[in-house]
Amino acid sequence: MKTLRFLLILLIVVAISGCEKENEENNNNISFENMIIDHNCTDLSLIPAEWIDSAKVKLHIAYGHTSHGSQLTTGMTGLVDFKGNEYAWNNGGTNGALDLHDYAMSGDLGNPDRTSWAARTRTYLDANADVNVIIWSWCGQVSSATETEINTYLDLMVDLESDYPDVMFVYMTGHLDGTGLEGNLHLRNEQIRNFCDDNDKILYDFADMESYNPESTYFGDKKPNDACAYDTNGDGTLDGNWATEWQNSHTVGVDWYECSSAHSEPLNANQKAYAAWWLWARLAGWNSNK
Repeated sequence: MKTLRFLLILLIVVAISGCEKENEENNNNISFENMIIDHNCTDLSLIPAEWIDSAKVKLHIAYGHTSHGSQLTTGMTGLVDFKGNEYAWNNGGTNGALDLHDYAMSGDLGNPDRTSWAARTRTYLDANADVNVIIWSWCGQVSSATETEINTYLDLMVDLESDYPDVMFVYMTGHLDGTGLEGNLHLRNEQIRNFCDDNDKILYDFADMESYNPESTYFGDKKPNDACAYDTNGDGTLDGNWATEWQNSHTVGVDWYECSSAHSEPLNANQKAYAAWWLWARLAGWNSNK
């Protein structure tokens, strides 16, 4: 009887190990632990060239967004002119570029409602079996979201991860709105961050990147908004702008580059592009040790 019981336990352990191994293989043995892409991930020079190349070989990305989310891709487009074809991207990955289908799915995480994006993701994935990365952005809907509505977003993401185990899903925070650390936006973004941190999810922290300049000077306690404006002296007026201040004190074409940046300044889109490539490299298998 003891021998039989031992054999049954052994079989259960082997089965569990096999499932864990299968899950690891489904994700190309990439660990999502601490895969939080934020202002600490905006130094492009730290990304090894081999992982830029690996991302272009391995990844097939679909991105759904509206205007604010375009900062990421317009920044990536400007980066090609700034740094060269090493950072080229297009839909299909032709000529050795990164395969990224921009506006692959219409709407965003809150447009036209808070759930349609998930159904659109399923439709897209069912028709595009090669896609292995899904990323969606918000417009302004996190500002008005309730805790329950953010839980709906998180639950829908988890359902997609379960149903499409070979696809890597990127979570995102909402852009800043000037309400500061006491505002609902910050509370809801913290809800998303905590969930991703506790559950080893992939997070592109849009709002965090809008809270720091390239020297990592923090503006989050000065009620910054998506345009990078902030309150310099606590009088309730957004009378400074960390992006234009930095741009004016640095050389365009050397320290930063001009590009379209919806609702904001070029530097914001620069930073989002650098972080995007950090994300792509991590998803390709780079261990940044951040």
